[in-house]
Amino acid sequence: MNLLGTLNLRMRTADPRHGAILRGMFTVAVFALFGKLMSAGKEMAVAFRYGLAVEVDAYQFLYNLVSWPVGVWCSVLTAVLVPLAARMRGAAEQELPRFRAELLGMAMLTGAALALIAWVVLHAGIGRGYGGMPARMAEVVLAASPAMALMLPLGILTALQSAWMLAAAHHVNTLYECFPPLCIMAAVLAWPGGGIAPLAWGSVAGLAVQLLVLAAPALRRGVFAAPRFTRSSPQWPWFWQGFGIMLLGQAFMSLSTVFDQFFAVAVGAGAAATLGYANRVLSLVLALAAIAVSRATLPVFSGSGGDGPGLLRLARAWAFLMLMAGVVAMLACHAVAPWLVALLFERGRFDAEDTRRVAQALRYALPQLPFYFCSMVLVSYALSQRRYRLVFWSGLLGCAAKLAGNWLLVPYLAVNGIALATTFTYALNALLFHVALGRDGMRTRLLQ
Repeated sequence: MNLLGTLNLRMRTADPRHGAILRGMFTVAVFALFGKLMSAGKEMAVAFRYGLAVEVDAYQFLYNLVSWPVGVWCSVLTAVLVPLAARMRGAAEQELPRFRAELLGMAMLTGAALALIAWVVLHAGIGRGYGGMPARMAEVVLAASPAMALMLPLGILTALQSAWMLAAAHHVNTLYECFPPLCIMAAVLAWPGGGIAPLAWGSVAGLAVQLLVLAAPALRRGVFAAPRFTRSSPQWPWFWQGFGIMLLGQAFMSLSTVFDQFFAVAVGAGAAATLGYANRVLSLVLALAAIAVSRATLPVFSGSGGDGPGLLRLARAWAFLMLMAGVVAMLACHAVAPWLVALLFERGRFDAEDTRRVAQALRYALPQLPFYFCSMVLVSYALSQRRYRLVFWSGLLGCAAKLAGNWLLVPYLAVNGIALATTFTYALNALLFHVALGRDGMRTRLLQ
């Protein structure tokens, strides 16, 4: 029997949920690998066409800005909807179609409102010089803002369909994340000399294709409910119970990405693009491990009922495994960083000096990996136990740590300081969850 088979057998013998997590992790990792290979191809095409040009700075700024509310919505929806769906399948399955239709209606209204707000804010702020960016970059940002604003309603609806698939433990939604980078790559290669338009409209087309593919299975089965703009389902109180506090926590946590864009713009030309390229390489590692584990563990933890002590032991075992995996990934990536950046990007307008800058930023970002891997498991456990206040405080603490880290490090390390400051966020979050959940375990043992 090979090593993987032996490990799988021992884990299933100790606790059958280990096997479920391992299978889910492997499935998601395979799908994520394919998606991230497509993302790598997209980044290679962008580097070939643009290098560190102002269009990449503008696109990175806009993409991260408009993706912030979508990312918050996606994180909150996954955190709240997966445990709620598990409860509904056990006790209120007949209410599921109506709740799905009403949630779809709310998502459509939310997306339309966010698109309008984004367009108004960008034109009112950047157009009047409030962004603190160079004039040429501001001009490019304003030109691309109508297209990028369309990403908001499309992203909101895509996240909703993806969350429903995850709630049903169907991990193929991870595979479908390959469509946006494929469309961007095709637009960039087919539309040379088009400025920022291929990046902006390629992003919109990619999200539209992803949404259609996610909705196709429900449409084929005839179970896709038309949107309802009411709130009559009895499941809404359960949904709002976790949604509000999670929304605040995730908004604070993901706000650090927006802070990074303004800090990078203040550093100077090319800084936002350098940080963006480094983060794209880093996301290959994050998706293959941390995202795979979080998406594999949350359905298992949510479906385990009230098995408090056993579930906590399971979560802590996987948190330790992922911490060790993060250390290995950090050391390996540090060794191959220049080679990997050169392989992905060094062609066309992206030269050897650009490789050196991006590889250096990537190395400064790598210490976050062990803490990020570990905290993803602990967050999944906390969400399965509806510990939404703990997740809120982790978001607030992480946002404060990132902002403080940027202020302390950027004057000395420039864009590398932005990359390194993320380590503060995940280290403090991992410590918070370890202490808080450890106290829960001690309290449970005392009550037995």
